[in-house]
Amino acid sequence: MKYRKLMGILSVLVLTLGACAPAATEVPATVEPTEPMATEPSVTETEAAEATESPAAETPTTEATTAAETPTGAVPVTGEGTVNVSETTDFGPILVNGEGSSLYVFMQDTQDSGTSTCTDADGCVTEWPPLVTDGDPVAGEGVDETLLGTITRDDGTVQVTYNGWPLYLFHEDAAPGDTNGQGLDEFGGLWFLVSPEGEAIEQ
Repeated sequence: MKYRKLMGILSVLVLTLGACAPAATEVPATVEPTEPMATEPSVTETEAAEATESPAAETPTTEATTAAETPTGAVPVTGEGTVNVSETTDFGPILVNGEGSSLYVFMQDTQDSGTSTCTDADGCVTEWPPLVTDGDPVAGEGVDETLLGTITRDDGTVQVTYNGWPLYLFHEDAAPGDTNGQGLDEFGGLWFLVSPEGEAIEQ
């Protein structure tokens, strides 16, 4: 009897304790936040091309200018051909051009023929450049203007004449007053200085 009473009391205590005990609370598992991975911005093909390519520097094109052609061996035509008179120790007064270079006549030419036998074909004009002019020749002091004239050469240039003789320079006369061409026998004929009267100085 006592045993049953004791068991009943224990049963009541167990039930009472079970009812009073707090219910177990489930604790949610802590989930650590995941940081988003940094994403580099994509580079487009256009941007890559712009970053790597630089415009090539353009080189300005200079147009070549064409120099005016000068007849082979002739003195460049820059204006009217001028004929002056210069006094020399050995030959007296002679004809010279505007720069003081001695002038010559070629005995192979024919006076008043209107032509020159000194041409570029045999290299004559290289050694004996014609006195050319752009317009009517000019007579300096002591020059007889009425004796001045011109002829048109085969290459179209206009050569000055005096007393009917075509006038030439000599390529070895380096300075005013030089008379290195006097009396030379070249290209089939003799070359002489010219007097103010229009005659060859044969001495």
